[in-house]
Amino acid sequence: MVTAGPNMEKMHIMSLGKKIGKANSVIPRHTQWALFRAALVLLDLAMIILAFRFSYILRFNVPFGIFDETAFVSLPHYNQLSIRAAVLWLVIFAAHGLYARENLLGGTREYSKVFRASSEGVLFIIIAGFTFSWVIVSRGWLAMAWVLTVIFVIIGRFTLRRVVYFLRRHGFFLTPAVIVGANQEGRWLAEQLQKWETSGLHVVGFVDKKFAATTPLFNNLVNLGSVDQLGEIIEQFQIGEVILASSAFSTRDYLMEIFKKYGISDAVNLRMSSGLYEVITTGMTVNEFAYVPLVNVHKVRLTGTDIMLKTILDYTLAIVSVILLIPVFLLIALLVKITSPRGPVIHKRRVMGLNGRKFHALKFRTMHVNGDEILDRHPELKEELARNHKLKNDPRVTWIGNYLRKISFDELPQLFNVLMGSMSLVGPRMISPEEVAMYKQFDMNLLTVKPGITGLWQVSGRSDISYDERVRLDMYYIRNWSIWLDLQLLFQTIPAVLKSRGAY
Repeated sequence: MVTAGPNMEKMHIMSLGKKIGKANSVIPRHTQWALFRAALVLLDLAMIILAFRFSYILRFNVPFGIFDETAFVSLPHYNQLSIRAAVLWLVIFAAHGLYARENLLGGTREYSKVFRASSEGVLFIIIAGFTFSWVIVSRGWLAMAWVLTVIFVIIGRFTLRRVVYFLRRHGFFLTPAVIVGANQEGRWLAEQLQKWETSGLHVVGFVDKKFAATTPLFNNLVNLGSVDQLGEIIEQFQIGEVILASSAFSTRDYLMEIFKKYGISDAVNLRMSSGLYEVITTGMTVNEFAYVPLVNVHKVRLTGTDIMLKTILDYTLAIVSVILLIPVFLLIALLVKITSPRGPVIHKRRVMGLNGRKFHALKFRTMHVNGDEILDRHPELKEELARNHKLKNDPRVTWIGNYLRKISFDELPQLFNVLMGSMSLVGPRMISPEEVAMYKQFDMNLLTVKPGITGLWQVSGRSDISYDERVRLDMYYIRNWSIWLDLQLLFQTIPAVLKSRGAY
């Protein structure tokens, strides 16, 4: 067995022993996941039947005045059809991998699969209606059932996901993991996994032959031993995930040896980092040329259909919002001018845009025009501004400006930036050219998508979170973009703005 020093033993007794060991001793890890899948199937079944039943009520009991009143309305018939359809939905869900562990708790990617699977279910019913005489359905009922099934199932899975996140804080649904390779890439991987507490991976330590066992390497993580001892480490710490930092290996021999031993093992799941952690946010695909698998690094994060969907969402909501908010724009402009007569109503901030193109982000002016003079009287605040690019108690901000910032109404003119194509409704936080250096190895990725009026940083605490945390959230958004993530963040923005947490 791997020899462990006092510090390492203490660390693992406190973290691994308390966090995972106790939970696994109560309910073994494989049983936890079996119970979760069973609960998920029952929840999906309940939500699907509820959606079908609610669709019946809306279609036949609510006088919308747009449906055919002579439609077949037999409740027993629709109840029987709903049960059969619900079973069909579960089969389609299973075929789409919605009960496979690698697709569970996947957030917007999981919701996207729910949408596609539910659409296929509706298509099956339509085909069955043309094929079998006993399948009689109202088109209005079917359309409502399609929409409500997607909504109800997503709500159910979202709720269950939050329950799992809560249980993870108590040691359940956590898989011990080791990172093979303690170079810079390996440490970046460890940092990302440790900060993302809901990932389900509990990083135990590193495996690297360049360091002696028990050597502290990063964030209280130590070296557990060499690659030759990997099998013993897996057994001793009940490792379920082995993550290879590929750039840590100078030769292919060690990689090939690890793949031969654990590539087809049921005991552990083997994952390999690309070795290009700095550019991975743009996405990669593996294509074969002359039967040779080659990794293609995408130049931008969003292409084709992704751009079309995001553009439609941006322009539709921006146009509607501008029309509805015209009175608000006029009122705010008047208040800005009354409370601070000197200077323009609109402030133009020079920021970085897509592919490094600079543009002026529009905001209602919230500061006095002699802001620099005011800040010169407070050298300590000037130093804080240079460090964080934000001030919690900024003496330059006007009375009305302070209120506008709290409710984020100062950013409403950025809707016109969206219409001009320089911004998106949802995206990474916009930054000035001077801030690019603070993104370090990730600076090349930040500019692969348009900055957003709102985003993960907005719903996660805004200015109350650290700068490193903002960077991490931006990178997560770029890596995991989907139209569902944009919709989720737009939905979460409203309560975040109302709470005003971190708004200054």
